Amino acid sequence: MIVLGIETTCDETAAAVVERHPDGRGEILSNIVFSQIADHAAFGGVVPEIAARAHVEILDLLVSRAMREAGCGFDDLDGIAAAAGPGLIGGVIVGLTTAKAIALVREKPLIAVNHLEAHALTPRLVDDVPFPYCLFLASGGHTQIVAVRGVGDYVRLGTTLDDAIGEAFDKTAKLLGLDYPGGPQVEHEAQFGDAARFALPRPMAGRPDCDFSLSGLKTALRLAAERIAPLTDQDVADLCASFQQAVVEVVLDRLRCGLRLFHECFGKPSALVAAGGVAANQAIRKMLHRLAFEAATILVVPPTELCTDNGAMIAWAGAERLALGLTDTLDVAPRARWPLSEVAKPGVPAELAEALGAPDAEQQGA
Repeated sequence: MIVLGIETTCDETAAAVVERHPDGRGEILSNIVFSQIADHAAFGGVVPEIAARAHVEILDLLVSRAMREAGCGFDDLDGIAAAAGPGLIGGVIVGLTTAKAIALVREKPLIAVNHLEAHALTPRLVDDVPFPYCLFLASGGHTQIVAVRGVGDYVRLGTTLDDAIGEAFDKTAKLLGLDYPGGPQVEHEAQFGDAARFALPRPMAGRPDCDFSLSGLKTALRLAAERIAPLTDQDVADLCASFQQAVVEVVLDRLRCGLRLFHECFGKPSALVAAGGVAANQAIRKMLHRLAFEAATILVVPPTELCTDNGAMIAWAGAERLALGLTDTLDVAPRARWPLSEVAKPGVPAELAEALGAPDAEQQGA
């Protein structure tokens, strides 16, 4: 089956066409992403109103380009998928409304995709990872450890109690006067710094649960920076290196707990999967390889262009759901908040999904 996917939950406008073959293999026929970084850079973060207007201006062109590069027409599609949340509600409305219009005019099934589920299922698009597997989802808006047991079947093992990891990187960069987006800037500066210079805390380390907390780490970094201000270039590099090393060690500790809980509840995972923009950080990725080896499993990290927000992951999640007969009506509502626990399972009506779902997933937007 061939599915068009539309992603507009934050500051990337994306459209893609993906084919799901009868044996379950996935193939990306096109994947077009338009980044709004330049539009938001002056503000040091995403401005929702600017993001929504940018989606309106470019989405139709991206859909046309995605269809053209895929070499197919709308009549060739088996379904139209769009991210219906969680995310910035103005952007979500733009993408979902566009998908509804195409589905209505072309008389195609509509699939309203949960953005987090799309990240969770992406490894099956590129690596055909069997269920169940342990997902580490880390981005600007989300930090979760999730047991992925099947399409629509997710158990959250851990989440952040305050900031997401990507958000903490961005706020650290802003504090140190680095450009937006901050994550890649902090990683770059850390290459030239001394990670042992500043004794920053490792929040939540050693706790038996699998949750994260980053706010105390940010505060400690701010206080360290204030003590030695004004900062030299070397000070900035050392602060970035110390911060990144603290995050790496926190993730290692929390994921060890998560994998241990996974084993206790579901047996050995088929893989440790990392998704979200933070998975592109090389220091974190190196640690994940070591952790997967310790856990006697494999590490699966989708290509960088599929870790960040994109249309292919939405199209693939739509195809996975469509293959199980999971579609939505044209009155499906966009959602700023949409926990994974409320994602409909195969054979379970959407209105019952919340009551029958896994423990509550993270409530934040994209």
